Amino acid sequence: MVGLIPPRAGAFQDRAERSRLRAAAAGAGTVVLCQVLTGMGGVGKTQLAADYAKETWADGTGVDLLVWVTASSRTAVVSEFAQAGAQVCNADLSDPLRAAHAFLTWLQTGRRRWLVVLDDVADPADLTGLWPPAVSEGRTVVTTRRRDAALAGGGRRMVDVGVFTPAQAGDYLASVLAIGGRVEPAGGLAGLAEDLGCLPLALSQAAAYVLDAGISVGEYRELLGRRARSLAEISPDVPPDDQAHSMAAAWELSVDYADRLRPRGLACPMLELAAFLAPNATPLTVLLSQPALDYLAAHRTPSPPGPNAAPAPGPGEPVTPQDATGALRALHRLSLLSAPDRAPAPVEGDADASGGRSEAAWDGRVVRVHQVVQRATRDTLHGDRYRNTAWAAADALLAAWPEVERDIELAQALRACTTALVTSTEEGADHAGWLYQPDAHPILYRLGSSLGESGQVEAATHHFHQLSQTTMHRLGPDHTYTLAARGHLAKWQGHGGDAAGAAAAFAALLDDQLRVLGPDHLHTLATRNSLATWRGQGKDAAGAAAAFAELLDDQLRVLGPDHPHTLATRSNLANWQGEAGDAAGAAAAFAALLDDQLRVLGPDHPDSLTWRLNLAYWRGKAGDTVGQTEIYSELINAQILDADHASHPDTLATRRRLAVWRGEAGDPAGAAAMFAELLDDLVGVLGPDHPDTLTARGSSAHWRGEAGDPAGAAAMFAALLDDQLRVLGPDHPDTLITRNNLAHWRGEAGDPAGAAAAFAALLDDQLRVLGPDHPYTLTTRNSLARWSEQAATGEA
Repeated sequence: MVGLIPPRAGAFQDRAERSRLRAAAAGAGTVVLCQVLTGMGGVGKTQLAADYAKETWADGTGVDLLVWVTASSRTAVVSEFAQAGAQVCNADLSDPLRAAHAFLTWLQTGRRRWLVVLDDVADPADLTGLWPPAVSEGRTVVTTRRRDAALAGGGRRMVDVGVFTPAQAGDYLASVLAIGGRVEPAGGLAGLAEDLGCLPLALSQAAAYVLDAGISVGEYRELLGRRARSLAEISPDVPPDDQAHSMAAAWELSVDYADRLRPRGLACPMLELAAFLAPNATPLTVLLSQPALDYLAAHRTPSPPGPNAAPAPGPGEPVTPQDATGALRALHRLSLLSAPDRAPAPVEGDADASGGRSEAAWDGRVVRVHQVVQRATRDTLHGDRYRNTAWAAADALLAAWPEVERDIELAQALRACTTALVTSTEEGADHAGWLYQPDAHPILYRLGSSLGESGQVEAATHHFHQLSQTTMHRLGPDHTYTLAARGHLAKWQGHGGDAAGAAAAFAALLDDQLRVLGPDHLHTLATRNSLATWRGQGKDAAGAAAAFAELLDDQLRVLGPDHPHTLATRSNLANWQGEAGDAAGAAAAFAALLDDQLRVLGPDHPDSLTWRLNLAYWRGKAGDTVGQTEIYSELINAQILDADHASHPDTLATRRRLAVWRGEAGDPAGAAAMFAELLDDLVGVLGPDHPDTLTARGSSAHWRGEAGDPAGAAAMFAALLDDQLRVLGPDHPDTLITRNNLAHWRGEAGDPAGAAAAFAALLDDQLRVLGPDHPYTLTTRNSLARWSEQAATGEA
């Protein structure tokens, strides 16, 4: 045996990679003469190779010669091969390279069985001309962090070595601690394994720290969770199992080497950006966005040129998306992250209205970085560099976030990245609050809005409640960002079913804005708009109309008659005027408004459908069914409803209202068909739990019943109720409405007793939630009386 094999780790775990390694070498099927174990630092590649080598050597029928080479450089490989050559074929050590080649020739022509292990190959180029030969008597095992294509040539097989499974990680921790005389609860061990991403190196050093410090696993998790200390500070003074590096240092050499690969100097800043985002789901488009490119350009690692290399570009030199992709590939080659094989293809017109990339460039490809590598990378950043990197990551997320979320998976990934970013900026006293300096970053508000827009209204409300508290603490109660957070909180409180609470919150916000910003500030005017809206939603249509009339006077003075906000207020005033009982006045107001909107904004404005739809609606309410039908017919055939535009959220809302109109115009079957088609697009664009999707399901069920299928309608409402109870809760107004509709169609389907029982149960809850005088409560009383009478008389 030549070379020193590392000792077996304590509590060594039998893994799937171990079985594959033996099966391939033993000749199960096609014999693999060379296997390359590749993976990030700390996954246990060396331990797997050492275990295989020792077992093979101990077995008398295994090999006659075992050579273990620490292959960190070409010089090291040549030196070890030369030593082996001197022992097995009397090679002359005065010329190491010649002696190494003599050894390789002996491996090629000899008749002895051999195993060569090349451990920790840093650069595949170091093995040029030094690969052990592929002969039936020999086996070669390579361990490396590299994933270069050159490693897979010549009949070699790549074996990806990953982290432990959760079960293996828990067993490993339990075994190591048991050796030290410690027994810990299984739940705590499982939690620690999850905290450390089941990474063997991190688990072994965490267990060693627990034993050395005499603390419990729970206490260690508190240290890790508070993030008050760096990984270096919670690593043992002496690494276990003869490990060469601590967790904090395990990947430094790999990062340094990746930085020297083309494009030079970009791997390190790219890893820094990725360290602040979701470990398992960072969209590639985020790391290729313009803010990300700007960060790479500003923080390119300076490096001296090699003997035959041109100098690397200096800081500030522009970085292209191709350069950024190259940096990701360099990190991928060193197993520091997993990156897609190629960048997204350029998309014509791929900028959205906010200046960022649209979701057209998103194709589901993500970058993955182990959470411990992320933590170790962030530990290297201090002071302004930490803050600048966090802000650059936030800017990159904002640039990649589409204005309209059409892709559910992309939105989920962006929210996961933002959550990870927020968590990383609360690590310890030195980093806390850095997304609030000098102001709160807009990504904090985009996260909350995305939650609400995806149907997670309760989560959005909670987020903005926390954001309001944090901005108040860090920026002060009168800061514009604090006031903005309060506005978002009030909005989602209303969307959560609490219209009265939203109106009260907006009223309190308005008082503070009048004091801080003044009556003519745009934010103050916007809050007055929201206050009027939620007053109307709270069943005070007349109060809403009066508030919009007052707001319009001020907007005409401050903004002028053609400002989009002024036109929007005229639309709101007309709508609530109609809701207050003046349908003819609302129709006349919308007719006059439509002329001005088309003049100012043009017929192709996204809101043009809504304007005409409102006019048609109020003409119908005012008795002008001919005029209503003309507009609706025109809208149904409008070009904007073709396949390219039909999935826009605004268009989806218009399609819903058109379907309702078709039913009200006497074609319930046509309405049901339109809703069935609409639901497919709503689920695809907004998701199954979005409020608009749930509302459309209710409408679809209603028109199915009106089309003559009451049993089908009842079944649809029953399924909808299950989802609303899960998503909205039992006391949400929409849930109560669905219970009303379910009871109604149950009766229409021939079960008056079931309908009466359902209405009785609903009445109890409405009395508790809405009170005895609420219109819905009174309606339920009437329905209960009707179906109770039919049940008593046996009518169907």
